[in-house]
Amino acid sequence: MYIIPAIDLINGACVRLTGGDFARQTTYAADPLAQAQYFEQLGATHLHLVDLDGARAREPRQLPILERIARHTKLHIDFGGGIQTTASAEAAFAAGAAQLTAGSIAAREPALVGEWLARFGADRIIIGADFKGEHIAVSAWTEQSDQTLTGFIGTYLAAGATTFICTDVSRDGQLQGPATDTYSALRQQFPTAQFVASGGVTTVADVTALRELGMAGAIIGKAIYEGTITEAELRGELQR
Repeated sequence: MYIIPAIDLINGACVRLTGGDFARQTTYAADPLAQAQYFEQLGATHLHLVDLDGARAREPRQLPILERIARHTKLHIDFGGGIQTTASAEAAFAAGAAQLTAGSIAAREPALVGEWLARFGADRIIIGADFKGEHIAVSAWTEQSDQTLTGFIGTYLAAGATTFICTDVSRDGQLQGPATDTYSALRQQFPTAQFVASGGVTTVADVTALRELGMAGAIIGKAIYEGTITEAELRGELQR
C-alpha cells in the first residue's frame, strides 16, 4: 500500500481544511516545494497535490507550483483541483503531473471523463469519489449530488476506470479515523478496483487497518502536519 502525503494549496501555501470548509483553514508551510522535498527525504515516492483555489475557480491556478515540484523532486504526483476541460488536463500533464484526479467533473460530465480515460489511459486518470454519507460531494465539497457512491464507482469501472480516491468529506481534516467500514464494503463489492483511502487517517493504527483491508494507498495530510503521526512513524511507513 502506498503512503501518499498530501499538500493542499491556497494562495501558493500549504494548508489544510477541516471538513472541506474553506472558513476552517490552517496554513502549515509557506513553501510547497520545501514540503514536498521533505516528504521525499523521508522516503515518499508519491504526492497528492490539490489546487484548492482551482477547485473553487473551476480551472487550475497552481500549475507553476506543480511544475516546480515535478522539476525538483522525483515524486509521482497526482494533481487535482479545477481540471474541467481537456485543455486543462493537458496543461497539468505538461506541468509534470503523473496522474490527474477527476473529482467534481467526473460527477458532472461523465462523457468527458470517459474520453479522458480513453485518451490518456486509465493509469493516468484517477476518479475522485468524494463522498458524504452515501452520496457523491461536488463543487469543492460544497454540494451533494444525487449519485450514490457505489453507483458512481460501478459506472466508472464499466467505463474503464481502475483507480479511485475515496475521500470521506465528513472526516477529512477531523483526525477522527478513516471510514474503514465503507472501504471494507467497497473492497468486497468491487474487488478489481484500486481504492485509495483519504480523509481521517490519524494514527499508524489507522494505516495498518487500511493496509489489512487491501487498500491500494492511503493519503495522509493533517495527521502529518499536526504530529498525530510522528516523523519517525511516517518514515517507517514510507520505507516499508
